[in-house]
Amino acid sequence: MAVKDRIRINEQIEEREVRLIDQEGNHVGVVPLREALTRARAVGLDLVTINSSNAPHICRIMDFGQFKYEQAKKRREARKKSATISVKEVKLRPKIDEHDYQFKLRNALRFLAEGDKVKITIMFRGREITHTELGRKVLDRMQEDLSAHGAPEGRPSFEGRTIVAVFSPLKGKKPAVKTEEPKEASAV
Repeated sequence: MAVKDRIRINEQIEEREVRLIDQEGNHVGVVPLREALTRARAVGLDLVTINSSNAPHICRIMDFGQFKYEQAKKRREARKKSATISVKEVKLRPKIDEHDYQFKLRNALRFLAEGDKVKITIMFRGREITHTELGRKVLDRMQEDLSAHGAPEGRPSFEGRTIVAVFSPLKGKKPAVKTEEPKEASAV
């Protein structure tokens, strides 16, 4: 919180007159600061600056400790509701073997099911860079296999000796949960 946005209470308020709102939320009007402070003390509460950008400042009679507690509670709830999405990377080569491809595909599908974005990187080494079409074929195949679980974010980009594509999980798609079928009782 910046210094100018800082909430001022009671004697920290430097204005001569303030626009006062009482503890029930009723607008009292513009009153001298001394009168506003005496009204707040009479009911055992604090005088708190709500908006200091207006002239005169808007002040409210309230319990400042409870106000701070509720603000902290709102911040915790907002932090709890905000989801962090991480980007997981799967690196492939243009001459990848079938088993290795399936392994990488399963990892990418698992990442998408967990709600993470997946960055597919096709790396070219040495003279492989002359055959970028092989890398494109692998990437197209990966895109086709992931299409039921994730959507590409834009077109694949060629960065140096790599081709990069980012996939995000489909909205509303729940992760697939494996269910085991009950085993039949063996006849004895």
